[in-house]
Amino acid sequence: MNKLVIFRRKLFSFWEEWTSKGKRKEESMENVTKIKDLTPDSKRVNVLGKVASVGETKEITTKYGESRKLTEVVIGDETGTITLTLWGDQNLGISQGDTLYIDNGYITLVRGHMRLNVGKYGSIKKSEETVDNINMENDVSAAEHRDDFHNRRSRGGRRDFKKRFKD
Repeated sequence: MNKLVIFRRKLFSFWEEWTSKGKRKEESMENVTKIKDLTPDSKRVNVLGKVASVGETKEITTKYGESRKLTEVVIGDETGTITLTLWGDQNLGISQGDTLYIDNGYITLVRGHMRLNVGKYGSIKKSEETVDNINMENDVSAAEHRDDFHNRRSRGGRRDFKKRFKD
């Protein structure tokens, strides 16, 4: 048999298998991270949470000079709460009491406090699943963390190398 035909068959079977799992994450809610388990290094997390409060939409200027709309929403589950940052039109139709499913979210530190974000590779949807109780006592966004990202230059690199060996 021709190698191209074999490759196409394998590719087609892979595609069928992958698309049949296309509904995998939201429907089965597998691999959902509890809010108490989020850390400043969390990436590619799936979170299910109920909206506790929706802040007012603010217009800010980014460090690149662009003007963008920002809304901060507090979501929670039975383990705690976190602030979810929504950019632009991500907040359309979200109100208090909605249950949201964040797929492929990530954590950033804003002035040392954790924020859950949904980037261009993630999605946010209203979910049919319910979160009955929200643990308002454990606000993981309230804890202050050290932002190591801004200290990375001092760990080495070309500039530090030149300084160390300069006579």
